[in-house]
Amino acid sequence: MSDASKGLSLYNTLTRTKEPFVPIDPQNVRMYVCGPTVYDFAHIGNARPAIVFDVLFRLLRQLYGEKHVTYVRNITDVDDKINARALRDFGGEIAAGKLSLNDAIRKVTEKTADQYHKDVAALGCLEPTYEPRATEFVAPRADGKADMLSLIRQLIERGHAYVAGGEVLFDTASMPDYGELSKRNLDEQQAGARIAVDEHKKNPGDFVLWKLSSPEEPGWESPWGRGRPGWHIECSAMSAAYLGEVFDIHGGGLDLIFPHHENEIAQSRCAHGTKVMANVWMHNGFLQVEGQKMSKSLGNFYSIHELLETETFGGRKWPGEVLRLAMLMTHYREPIDFSVRKLEEAENTLRKWKRAADLAPEAAKDLPVEVVEALSDDVATYTAFQRLTQLAGEAVDAGGDAGNGAAASLKAALAFLGFDVGAAKVDEDAIGRAIAKRLEFIAAKNWSEGDRIRDELLAQGVQLKDGKDPVTGERVTTWEIKR
Repeated sequence: MSDASKGLSLYNTLTRTKEPFVPIDPQNVRMYVCGPTVYDFAHIGNARPAIVFDVLFRLLRQLYGEKHVTYVRNITDVDDKINARALRDFGGEIAAGKLSLNDAIRKVTEKTADQYHKDVAALGCLEPTYEPRATEFVAPRADGKADMLSLIRQLIERGHAYVAGGEVLFDTASMPDYGELSKRNLDEQQAGARIAVDEHKKNPGDFVLWKLSSPEEPGWESPWGRGRPGWHIECSAMSAAYLGEVFDIHGGGLDLIFPHHENEIAQSRCAHGTKVMANVWMHNGFLQVEGQKMSKSLGNFYSIHELLETETFGGRKWPGEVLRLAMLMTHYREPIDFSVRKLEEAENTLRKWKRAADLAPEAAKDLPVEVVEALSDDVATYTAFQRLTQLAGEAVDAGGDAGNGAAASLKAALAFLGFDVGAAKVDEDAIGRAIAKRLEFIAAKNWSEGDRIRDELLAQGVQLKDGKDPVTGERVTTWEIKR
């Protein structure tokens, strides 16, 4: 374990404070992050937690050793929309016994899950240690790992759940400190109920653990009838299966604090009789697109796949590592405005770093201490990036010397942060677009913006040369790479 691990501090949503991180077992640091529901392709908002917690995963491995960190990110493949499609597409085969429910659901979700894996790989994310699928943890397992039906049974036996109206419900009143994560109490939930409370519920805040399925709906056999699990119980089972009853870090988006994470805590603590489910709860901030909430009705809803493979945002495709850097330029807890301008800024910055890093033939063996220290302060990527920019400047000043330590350190830091450190490639299309935009500014006599683009390209190693077309007399611009 690195001595630097003693300086790691993380903001804990549960306590609303930044705290020194002390693992339960330094030989097995454990983290769970809520993954995608694979009904459709993952949108750009789903990319943020994947990237943020990938950086934390990398940091934990650096501090405690690769073999001593366990990262679980689940696949939610139990969902009413998924179930409906499985029935629609494979109902006949299921009824005839030719296809199991799990296999039918897997067929429905296989395409979207595979696309998710390709998308997050393009974003530079490492594979988690384990990636359980919800359908594999509904019924008791041969390997004895935690499952949903067993957890529900434990909750009923301990007096924290009840059967009513064809459902098994969690009794929120049975848990005195329910609402501790979101800082909501039961009285507020009752007063603020947005919909009529089902008559069979004891309390408005009681939530579903198990619900019955009709004969034409997919379902699993259970002591309470053939049915399917509620959303929250899935993560309680899968986290316990791989990380135990209490683990170190639970992560996800800010939108999951209530009700999902609040209800996970309630189920897990009450089923296991523990004081906590996870010691540290971390949440990344919301994402807007060009200053507006992302929604299909506004026409600003983009999947990761669209941004990578089509020209739907800003009229062009965007490399995965540009999307990654744009996400990390804002602190993970802050809201982020995802915009074309931000992506262009990230692209320019990344190009500058890579050209500087390419001055060293190999990466340094050790990471820059300042980068590790910045990330150890609640994953402060912005501060770490300031150091990268300093290293890039030092590397350029040192030139193409084989002993260019700044370039070697920069190359090591970029690789650690999930960026490709192969030889820097010249993006001729991007240079052409920048030159065209500069010429537009010059034609409009906006000299300052034209100079800005020229200076940005020069900082990236691209030198412009202006001249005139000998035939038309129009201004033309050529370019060359300068180390």
